[in-house]
Amino acid sequence: MREEIENLISIIIPCYGSEKTVAGVIDEINQRFSEQNKYDYEVIAVNDGSPDNVIATLEECAAKNDKVKVVDLAINSGKHHAILAGYSFVRGQIAITVDDDGQCPLDRIWDLVAPLENGYDMSMAKYASKKESTLKKMGSKVNSRMSRWLLNKPKGVVFTNFIARKRFVVDAMSNYHMPYAYLEGLSLKTTRNIALVDMDERKRVAGKSGYTFAKSFKLMMNGYTAFSPKPLRISAGIGGFLSFTGAIYMIVSLILKLCSVCFDFKYHLLIAILLFLVGLILLSLGLVGEYVGRIFVAQNNANQFVVRKTININK
Repeated sequence: MREEIENLISIIIPCYGSEKTVAGVIDEINQRFSEQNKYDYEVIAVNDGSPDNVIATLEECAAKNDKVKVVDLAINSGKHHAILAGYSFVRGQIAITVDDDGQCPLDRIWDLVAPLENGYDMSMAKYASKKESTLKKMGSKVNSRMSRWLLNKPKGVVFTNFIARKRFVVDAMSNYHMPYAYLEGLSLKTTRNIALVDMDERKRVAGKSGYTFAKSFKLMMNGYTAFSPKPLRISAGIGGFLSFTGAIYMIVSLILKLCSVCFDFKYHLLIAILLFLVGLILLSLGLVGEYVGRIFVAQNNANQFVVRKTININK
């Protein structure tokens, strides 16, 4: 069991392409905690194989302040794995995840902590509007609806970039060692005692989001295949329905033929139906293959992340 220090808050910052912004985020965290005397803090900044020089920026911040701890991952593992890497070094009784681009409203950090002091296990920012493209907003809505159905997510809960979790939730999530992590699913498997705190997301200080459509889709697949068998059930249900429909169709066609009823059966319609069914079968096989492939990778103990080095972790 890892050490847990009372009245210590751990701030986890997954870093990617943020050498121009992350120092400002750390400075504001220092400022917010200097304004009160109830909580001590530590910052765990995780360099997720960033292609820019963010590691040098983090090293500089750590040299100035030993409360800033750095975890340098050997390769890019994805945001959710980077957060889990940070969680493996958490010592605080509360852990808060913060983005590295300055969009999280850190001036509201105590509003985020308050629900945990009043019995909630998790609290997260609820933004009236997200500062992102229309395409990404549409993708987020689809992901949210799918999560509600596949993971039984409570209605109205939308996971954002500014979340506080109690230590027992962090420890439970850290126990997940499979190679396909999905924090939304891990959170909902641990607790549904979640508070939403209304606040406004800030504009990005510099640069653009590293979350491409491909990365977002990959993350969605992690959640849907790692935490729910429902996609397989849908595939089986559609296959069973189409097989039953095909059997009825053949019986009806045979009866019409035996009764010498003339009917115009278009050849190209037959080809279209065959192509549709073959395509559906291949789609179902691909979905099954996705599950089998992930099981194979998991059985081979693939790493979620690999830590190259750490700074200030032992201090």
